[in-house]
Amino acid sequence: MTSTRIRALVALDRDVNWKDIEQTLSRDDGIEVVGVLDDLDDAWEAIDESRAELLLLACSGYSDRALYVIDGAVQRRPDRPVVVLTESSPDGFLRRVFEAGAEDVITLPARPEDVGFTLEKVLARKRGSTAGAGLSSAPLVCVLGPKGGTGKTLVATNLAVAMAARRQRVVLVDLDLQFGDLGLALGLSPEKTIYDLVKAGGSLDQEKLDGFLAKHPSGARVLMAPTRPDQASVITVEFLRDLYGVLRSMSDVVIVDTPPGFTPEVIASIDMSTHVCMVGMLDTLSLKNTKLGLETLDLMGYDPGDVTLILNRADSRVGITNDDVSAIVGRVPQVRIPSDRAIPRSVNEGTPIVLAHERSSAARAFRELADIFIREHEAKNPDASTNGFRKLLVGGRA
Repeated sequence: MTSTRIRALVALDRDVNWKDIEQTLSRDDGIEVVGVLDDLDDAWEAIDESRAELLLLACSGYSDRALYVIDGAVQRRPDRPVVVLTESSPDGFLRRVFEAGAEDVITLPARPEDVGFTLEKVLARKRGSTAGAGLSSAPLVCVLGPKGGTGKTLVATNLAVAMAARRQRVVLVDLDLQFGDLGLALGLSPEKTIYDLVKAGGSLDQEKLDGFLAKHPSGARVLMAPTRPDQASVITVEFLRDLYGVLRSMSDVVIVDTPPGFTPEVIASIDMSTHVCMVGMLDTLSLKNTKLGLETLDLMGYDPGDVTLILNRADSRVGITNDDVSAIVGRVPQVRIPSDRAIPRSVNEGTPIVLAHERSSAARAFRELADIFIREHEAKNPDASTNGFRKLLVGGRA
């Protein structure tokens, strides 16, 4: 426990006994309770005037009144975090609490030392986010493909490993929440997944996230998809927005492998991305869906200059010429991944082609893709710090 006492204002919802809360807080000498409000309806003046660093709101369970106070307190004092103490967590309440703006939730009964530790982390995280509010965060690359089987995972894994080979802190997220297979493609076991991260509860920070990221030998870290399709429903759009914010603060680049289609989760990822990789294949069905995908991005207001078109198996002899591709899709692919018998073997072995056959044409194409993202990021951020793509060119290999 830090030697600096945390000044906390406590607000009590109905049916909450202050003596029960006091027993937990008073036994931790790092917490100083500067006031107790036992009527949430008349608490606004005290909340506004209090010099407390943190607002503790105690409730016995689901409470619309508590949600209203959280929302108002955050809007009035966004610099002062709100932590909820609750004796139970009925379905939907925790999600509503975080949506209202609370930084963390502590389920009672709790050990005083655990409460103190949680409050310290909340304050440290809040101060850190305030201090870094003006700093740029790492690029986020969203790998898309409206049609399944185009090679999104192939692109995402090889791009991640290619960047990790240049000593970059790369985090790869498997957003195919029902049937994600980044683990198989990288030869990693899903010991912890994004589902486990959500079920762990509480707010997100770098230390917590690091414990849920699998480590690949290349240096890339991976947040795995749930192991069962029924677990996908617990991952919300709100959670993803928080997740990406923290991941971008703790890495040089975040790469998101998405499922087919524009689901709410995919749209949220696109909204937070700095670059998009649109992956298509050399067949009319895939090219048609690729064209629709590009048109959808355009309707969303996404800058076409931030979209890189990738053609997988680009040298397949299927009666479709380069001119046909441009005519159907409406633009020329920037990167063409050639067919290679070693690619399916590398996928089956869990070793990306950029590692298994680094001199192959396919490996060179993936390194070319990395260079495109580097140039695009540098063009938009000429004065960027060394965080992000800018330092990828140092010691990079074309």
